[in-house]
Amino acid sequence: MALKLCGFALSNYYNKLKWQLMEKQVAFEEELVWTGNTNPKLIDRSPMGKVPFLETEHGCVSESMACAEYIEQQYPAHPLMPSDPFAAGKVRELIIYIELYIELVVRELYGQAFFGGQASDSTKERVRKQLVKNIAAFSKLAKFSPFVAGDSFTLADCAAAFHLPIVSSACKLVLEEDLFANIPIKAYTQQFADNPHMQKIQADRKANGELMATLRSAK
Repeated sequence: MALKLCGFALSNYYNKLKWQLMEKQVAFEEELVWTGNTNPKLIDRSPMGKVPFLETEHGCVSESMACAEYIEQQYPAHPLMPSDPFAAGKVRELIIYIELYIELVVRELYGQAFFGGQASDSTKERVRKQLVKNIAAFSKLAKFSPFVAGDSFTLADCAAAFHLPIVSSACKLVLEEDLFANIPIKAYTQQFADNPHMQKIQADRKANGELMATLRSAK
């Protein structure tokens, strides 16, 4: 059976895996799967009911980092992880910093930034305080020369290129402060503007957003 990427195109984590697969020239299919679905068939495939997940010939793999590692090992051509153990460790380190110490923290602001919600003042202050510390730590590791881990495109870029613009935008909208001002996010992401895979992903993301808006308005 063909490898199947399951989830929806508005998800940064879904797009991280999609870009990885495309850059590695791995053949795959996509299946639209929304979150919040308690259908037993979804829970059997992704026990926490989260996306993205992969459906492989051996079974399903959930959690984006586990999926990314599976892809790298199962499809070794066009590697996006360095062969040197230390360099590979530094790429994994960057991904953890981006997703655990930045994206997960800023996620508390997404409701107000993008979905019409309202974050409390205490939440805003807690996020701002934590981000100041975490961004400073991330800045000690990120290279942006021109890629986030150095001179080679890696799996860390598949994460950074999607997460960093979103977290920066959310902070500006909710905290009214550019906590990422010292990180060259605009210049970094601009280098991928002409990448045909990135263009395809962004087009699919826009279409998925329009679909989600239609489904919400129909309720």
